[in-house]
Amino acid sequence: MSDRIGLTGIVAEACHGVLEHEKRAPQRFVADIVLECDLRRAGADDELASTVSYADIAQGAYAVLTGDSVDLIETLAERIAAVALAPVAVEAVEVTIRKPQAPAGVPFVDEVTGGPFVTVRREHDREVVIALGANMGDRAGTMADAVRALTAVDGLEVVACSPLLETGAVGGPEQPDYLNAVVVARSRLAPWTLLDELHRIERNHGRVREVRWGARTLDLDLIQVGDSTDDSDLRFETEELTLPHPRAHERAFVLVPWSRVDGTAQLRTAAGSEDIRELIDGLPAAALDGIRPGPAWDPL
Repeated sequence: MSDRIGLTGIVAEACHGVLEHEKRAPQRFVADIVLECDLRRAGADDELASTVSYADIAQGAYAVLTGDSVDLIETLAERIAAVALAPVAVEAVEVTIRKPQAPAGVPFVDEVTGGPFVTVRREHDREVVIALGANMGDRAGTMADAVRALTAVDGLEVVACSPLLETGAVGGPEQPDYLNAVVVARSRLAPWTLLDELHRIERNHGRVREVRWGARTLDLDLIQVGDSTDDSDLRFETEELTLPHPRAHERAFVLVPWSRVDGTAQLRTAAGSEDIRELIDGLPAAALDGIRPGPAWDPL
């Protein structure tokens, strides 16, 4: 269960309703909002960037309540849910809209907490692309274990996994060849929460971060979160995470297995959203020559 941030009792006078007089005479509407987030990082670093500005959420909700007239409080709830889901840290939201002065033909207990209400819950369902690699020990066994560990992450649903491909190491010291694969999943998790889960799985399989681009028992990279074709992909840069992955567009060991699991996929680059098959075609021949089929596997 995620942590929660609540904003209760946001009040606005506005003209919403099905009846004609409701569109002319303002009445009271009350919004309650509960945000589901992972607040462990904010609790540790005391940084606003790791959590959600409840002032921004409250002002966004108030703007919806006082904005264009609508017939249904269901519509208000849906619009406020969209506002509340916009911050990167928010994983899910529950919105309750109350209409205490509703003309229902019956008395309600009071004009603040009484009357009809609607509650909706919405959560993110973003596509995520995760690249896997290993070049130490039982490479295929470790990667299969990693995929199974991904399936156990709450808030992450693994959809498909590419075949294993074997590739030579790129950059860094001389080292054994890699097995590589790409997993496509769907997730409601904030990207840094998902990154924490990837690092946890790496540690559980003996990953030690000592030599950059050095040999490793397991490497899990978050490549893209969201869909670049409709501009819903997340784009930001922090000290520990850049989305989309800044070097994925030039890495055959990411693009080729990704194309095997999703031939229509696109990746955002400096030029915009690009078809990964076209990105592969644009790679130098030397980058593709070293890619060969790996052992058969069925980790799901």
